[in-house]
Amino acid sequence: MGLFDIFGKKAEGDSDVRTPFSLRTSLSPVRMASHKSSPVDLHVSIKNRLGDAALTSIMIQVPKGLGLDQTGIARAKEIRLGYLSKGEEKEIVVPVWGHVMTEPGDYKIVLEIYCHYRTYAYIQNSVKKAVELRIV
Repeated sequence: MGLFDIFGKKAEGDSDVRTPFSLRTSLSPVRMASHKSSPVDLHVSIKNRLGDAALTSIMIQVPKGLGLDQTGIARAKEIRLGYLSKGEEKEIVVPVWGHVMTEPGDYKIVLEIYCHYRTYAYIQNSVKKAVELRIV
């Protein structure tokens, strides 16, 4: 028994997991032109930090003035990713569309990653992140 064992030193294999997923986002291109029907690609990279496989889905919500389809009608989208094994990382690309009524300014895109229990009907845990999109 060592000195660090008294103060709660963790073993090599133990990990301090506070969130079930690691989430990275990027936009390509970084800005969008106003009053044009043009897309910006939102790259989302999700990594499972849990000790076992997790049934995963992602919910993307955009504000009024943007859309997740070319017509600009759909403002929320759920993507079911299936089971992510321990340490597995998936990357998805979602086009975010502007239209002729999109005004210049900063818009907030909200991402929510869900960890489900057995089926997609039950939510066990979630991670939420907001991404700023600048429109000039």
